[in-house]
Amino acid sequence: MTKETKMTPVSAETRAALGEVLAAFEAFKEANDARLDEIDAKASSDVLLDDKVARIDAALTQQKSALDRLLLDRARPGLDGAAANAGSAAWSDYMRRGDAAGLNEGKSASAGSDADGGYVVPAETEARIDRLLTEASPIRAIASVRQTSAGIFRKPVSKGGAATGWAAETAARPETDSPTLDLIDFPCAELYAMPAATQQLLDDAMVDIEQWLAEEVRDVFAVQEGAAFVNGNGSGKPRGFLNYTKAAEGNQAWGEMGYVATGTDGGFDAGDPADALIDLVYAPKTAYRARGRFVMNRQTVSAVRRFKDADGNYLWQPSLSEAGTSTLLGYPVTEAEDMPDIGSDAYAIAFGDFEKGYLVVDRQGVEVLRDPYSAKPYVLFYTTKRVGGGVQDFEAIKLLKFGTS
Repeated sequence: MTKETKMTPVSAETRAALGEVLAAFEAFKEANDARLDEIDAKASSDVLLDDKVARIDAALTQQKSALDRLLLDRARPGLDGAAANAGSAAWSDYMRRGDAAGLNEGKSASAGSDADGGYVVPAETEARIDRLLTEASPIRAIASVRQTSAGIFRKPVSKGGAATGWAAETAARPETDSPTLDLIDFPCAELYAMPAATQQLLDDAMVDIEQWLAEEVRDVFAVQEGAAFVNGNGSGKPRGFLNYTKAAEGNQAWGEMGYVATGTDGGFDAGDPADALIDLVYAPKTAYRARGRFVMNRQTVSAVRRFKDADGNYLWQPSLSEAGTSTLLGYPVTEAEDMPDIGSDAYAIAFGDFEKGYLVVDRQGVEVLRDPYSAKPYVLFYTTKRVGGGVQDFEAIKLLKFGTS
């Protein structure tokens, strides 16, 4: 028998949250329009209007976060409690009582390992942890994810350089130049967590221990991953896309991240703030723009939420469906809290095709070591996962620098 995965239908609570987001955005537009009219009429804005816009903006951000959390909870898989296979039963016995006998049998070899290093979780539990990580980690959700059985994933990349030529029917065909290849290494570093449970919780047959473990490690793993995928230095952790050498777009070499400057130190241009965003969108080549998206933190989202186009339409738009995402200039927006705030020479916004640009490498197997001795009366579950990451295509992702050049 196999485990049955079910998706929870859209709830009335989720629909209500979406309605609140849309209503808050309408209130925000009305208040901000009034503030802009006040500026046009008196060359300054009313303090009360400024405060009202700020309060509505904060409420909108909070309601959007609540909606995102409801959508995440909805996406979690539910399990049919009657469908448990032998491997999962053996794994449950190990987690609840420390009985590893079933894990050492040949039929459960996929869950067996050296006891000193812990036991590899069954495929169902590993897939569940990976899925929850994908839903909770913003960069993992939009990047390419590869599985590897080695400690280092090596990927050959063509840097171009192949030459072609025209030839008549009977003319000679001279040899052309070959493409230049480079080899990029993605080493996997160890990520760990140690959730604790009481023996009473483990003895409760109604508790889904596998789901509990997946949810316990999800948030702590996602926080560490999210920070490393953005700013990691590659030493004992993945290398973040902001950690690479940066150069002005058009002047960067292979291995460098291209950026577009706003022209204003620590902010957008006062007269045409959206121009920098448009320049950023058109920095990647057409093939990358088709699946492009913005990545920024919520403070930056709050700033760009006020921008309008020449026709008075807001550039930021909330999602109109439960499963959608907000957009900026028609492109999806991913909120990553590890992105820097807008400031002097800060690279606060990224844009591009992150699936082509950034690679997350997971070494196969999540290991768990059960420790009932170190923190009595709690049972500790030392859970480890090996993860790597880095930029695989430097043309796919561009940055917006809040500086003069």
